[in-house]
Amino acid sequence: MLLRALVGKFTRSYEKMSIQRVISLTFTAVAVVGVLFIGLSLTLRYSTVNEKVQAQASQQVLNQVNLSLDSYLRRMMRISDTVYYRLLKNEDLTDGLSEEKLALLYEENRDSMVSIAVFDSRGALVGATPLAIMKEGVNPSEQSWFTAALAQIENIHFSTPHVQNLFQSTDGSYHWVISLSRQVELTRGGASESGVLLVDMSFSGVEQICRSTDLGTDGYLYVVDADGELIYHPRQQLLYAGLLQENNKAAAQLSDGTHWETFQGTRRQVTVKTVGYTGWKLVGVVPVQGLAMSTAQLMLFVVSVLLFSIFLMIFVNGRLSAHITQPIRQLEQAVRQTGRGGEMPQVPEAGCYEVQQLGHSIRSMVSTMRHLMNDVIQQEEDKRRSELEVLQSQINPHFLYNTLDSVIWLTESGRYEDSIRMVTALGRLFRISLSRGKRVISLESELNHAGYYMTIQQIRYKNKFAFNIQKDTPVEGLYCLKLIIQPLLENAIYHGMAAEDDDGQITVRVWREGEDLYIDVEDNGLGMTPEVLASLLDENRPAQGKGSGIGVQNVHRRIQLTYGNQYGLEFYSEPDEGTTVRIHLPVVTSPEENPGKEEAR
Repeated sequence: MLLRALVGKFTRSYEKMSIQRVISLTFTAVAVVGVLFIGLSLTLRYSTVNEKVQAQASQQVLNQVNLSLDSYLRRMMRISDTVYYRLLKNEDLTDGLSEEKLALLYEENRDSMVSIAVFDSRGALVGATPLAIMKEGVNPSEQSWFTAALAQIENIHFSTPHVQNLFQSTDGSYHWVISLSRQVELTRGGASESGVLLVDMSFSGVEQICRSTDLGTDGYLYVVDADGELIYHPRQQLLYAGLLQENNKAAAQLSDGTHWETFQGTRRQVTVKTVGYTGWKLVGVVPVQGLAMSTAQLMLFVVSVLLFSIFLMIFVNGRLSAHITQPIRQLEQAVRQTGRGGEMPQVPEAGCYEVQQLGHSIRSMVSTMRHLMNDVIQQEEDKRRSELEVLQSQINPHFLYNTLDSVIWLTESGRYEDSIRMVTALGRLFRISLSRGKRVISLESELNHAGYYMTIQQIRYKNKFAFNIQKDTPVEGLYCLKLIIQPLLENAIYHGMAAEDDDGQITVRVWREGEDLYIDVEDNGLGMTPEVLASLLDENRPAQGKGSGIGVQNVHRRIQLTYGNQYGLEFYSEPDEGTTVRIHLPVVTSPEENPGKEEAR
């Protein structure tokens, strides 16, 4: 009875516990015993073996970085040698340096360099690629890489990282570079003179090589030159800002190998490796508290912990895990069924408090997601409708201004009849354009709109061209998007009629084939080349010319958004033979019909 009472009390207490508390209590006991075992293991063998293993690991890492860095720098030196021995030594620079050969060499190595440049002994630019425009006020002869190259004639000089400050960048960006410079002999008109060859290699190449190193959790690698100046450091910006300090000056004086130092109260293992022919030194730093364990110790530790953990978990978690995870498995099955599109099943009211609340939350979440999906669908429909309205409303006021100016000019010139005709046509044109906010109007109204527009333009251009509308099929009872013909007439006037002299002809022809409606806008103007025709519907093509602002791309996009991608504009043109723009629409017999709605989505 006592045992049953205790079990019942434990069960009631457990049902009130959170899953976090159950797992915490279980694994805390395991962790305490495990920590005791680990502490005993670490006490037996730790310090000496671990330091030696880490020193060997650091040396191996630095050797690998040295190989990668050596390969990268030798590649830059080979580029410098190529420019010097294959270009500069074999060319007379009287007519300048061969930019083509220099550019070709740069293109082959552009992933690892920023620029190549050649200067004479006075600092004047002889040739450069790809950056060739020097900044104002910059004197290369005063730069450290320039003076170092002339001072060390037989050597190649490597600078510390700096922002490329000689040339104007084409994209306005700033590049961190390491300058590789050397003294070269230049030949002009048969005479030799000294010069400097500069190869600005990208600092990111050195940074990527050094950043990929792994010296344990707290270890890191940095690079210094022979004077102790930083070439690379993982916290370089903080060091430059004075927020951190590094013992780089002292590290530059150390010989290759492993050393110990105390810096800012921290004892550290310092491994040094010299990079050949540059004077740079790779410095690996590992604090004592961050030293990794040796492989043998790690294996012993892992095996011991696994054996101990298996024994303890079998005893403690045998029954608890099943009781804890059963409700979660049931919940997971319910969620999987919902993910396949089924309805959310009833989740059993069992398990810890969080599991029960999670079941309630998931059911609520599924319901909310379905509501949100419906809202997204509605928003997409509204977005599509708004996009059509925006495209339809892009009418530039310049057409109105020009028309009113023409009315004023006609009135002042005493041409009152033409003035009245233009104002009347303008009023009727804008009445149809507004159409009480409708975007689908009768085909008859659209053709009338085109006629009013051409009336205005014929008066403005003094009857420079003729215009007529040819209806090969009855248009009564047919509907279409508004403002789809007038932009094409604009193009025909501004581009097709530009060179015509009183013999221009623009024709609008309407005909029907089955359930397809076609409207041709033809002119006998200049025509277009195939290249221009291919770019007319390119959305990245910049707007050209003048007009109402509703271009052919706008018309094409509106038609496809409304009726589907199988409809839109087609172009037929030959130079000096005129142009035909064909509007392809479905036959629509009601202002509410939209046969391409599904495709338009």
